[in-house]
Amino acid sequence: RATTEGFCKPQVTGQVLFRQCYSYGKLEAIFYLDGFPLDNNQSSRAIHIHELGDLSNGCDSTGGHYNPFRVNHPRHPGDFGNFLPKEGKIRKYKTNLFATVFGPHSIMGRSVVIHEQEDDMGKGNNKASLENGNAGKRLACCVIGIRFPFACSSMKCISLL
Repeated sequence: RATTEGFCKPQVTGQVLFRQCYSYGKLEAIFYLDGFPLDNNQSSRAIHIHELGDLSNGCDSTGGHYNPFRVNHPRHPGDFGNFLPKEGKIRKYKTNLFATVFGPHSIMGRSVVIHEQEDDMGKGNNKASLENGNAGKRLACCVIGIRFPFACSSMKCISLL
């Protein structure tokens, strides 16, 4: 569950469910988030994977973007792009994410962070743009862990929260 802290920020709650059926398969994710402002003129929100699953100081202790290959933004495993809330909600299914739940570069135990602003996709002509897309403050976060029961038909799958 992603949750926010403080009184001035939207109170975002919800789940991000990951599924990857094979170590060489593509990662899928379902984003089911509530609590964004109902304003229809708001911008998209960046959602990224961050290095650490540490919430001891809220979202500020999740480290930087997860980027094990040290490539410039926007093409690293921690980059999920922008999501536009509608009626205060994000409901999105994404496939072919450039991340994995298997092996040494797994996102298990790391965190999902919802940012206050839109990701500029590395086009901001500054160092921060190439590292994190100038996505702004961290609005909500959660640690990626295993959920039971696993949701897959006859295939061996990992379902993550």
